[in-house]
Amino acid sequence: MSDLNLILTVPYGIIVATSLGMEGFAKHRSPGSAKYFSGKTIQVDLALEGDRPAFRFLDEGGWRDATGDAIASLAAVRTGKRTKTALSNDGFNVTPLTAYKRLVLAKTGGHLLEMGPPVQLLEFVKHACHEELTADQVAGSIGRPAPAVRSVRLYMIVEPIQFLVMSNLTPEEYAWYVTHRPGKIFRQVMFTELVEEDNEVVAASRYEEACEELTAKPTKKTKVIALGEFLDDIPFHAWVGYRREAQGGLYVGDRNGISLWPFPAAIPRSWDIHDG
Repeated sequence: MSDLNLILTVPYGIIVATSLGMEGFAKHRSPGSAKYFSGKTIQVDLALEGDRPAFRFLDEGGWRDATGDAIASLAAVRTGKRTKTALSNDGFNVTPLTAYKRLVLAKTGGHLLEMGPPVQLLEFVKHACHEELTADQVAGSIGRPAPAVRSVRLYMIVEPIQFLVMSNLTPEEYAWYVTHRPGKIFRQVMFTELVEEDNEVVAASRYEEACEELTAKPTKKTKVIALGEFLDDIPFHAWVGYRREAQGGLYVGDRNGISLWPFPAAIPRSWDIHDG
């Protein structure tokens, strides 16, 4: 039998054991039977040690046995099934970022683009956070100098929920803030920066109002401008870093630090020509 894979699919948060490989699994999930999904996804190949996860799932309080379910799904595939669901929901929040082995972007028809190896951008050492921090104080909390000039950025958050947010924080600052801020804390976060002028999913007035508010209030660091299924709506070429014009790609972070999965040095034409 082929090698096994344990694949986390974002944004659905499903973890599936399969013998199809990453490409075969993406084709398997492309439109067809109503039980499959249409739309773009991000697939994460998780580390295995033989026929079991090579990592510990994060604690959930005991309402399910994520490790046992993953081992059982891998065993079912080993004995002949092509796919077997291990976790049907919330897989992103319980899978440590250190378990990520490969990360690919998947278009609706099952076409894949593998991201480059991850680059650890920063470890977070300080953890004290409150709502009234200024953006420059957040920079101090992560041990980085504040930018000489702050620009307002547009981020698409993919996990743990999808939304668009304007922020005057750098990606490293944003990851620290959202994994530490009281009341609105994320256990882990996955996001990308967008090229604002390439997007028409939100009215221009929303961008302008958010920019004005973030510029006028020193303690205002983020402004959510829209909720929705934006991974489907926004093309991959609108992500910063797609053309290697600037550092960018897919950021993942938790309270320990942030890493970047960059785009490959060259985007294959075979990927570019297929619709999302």
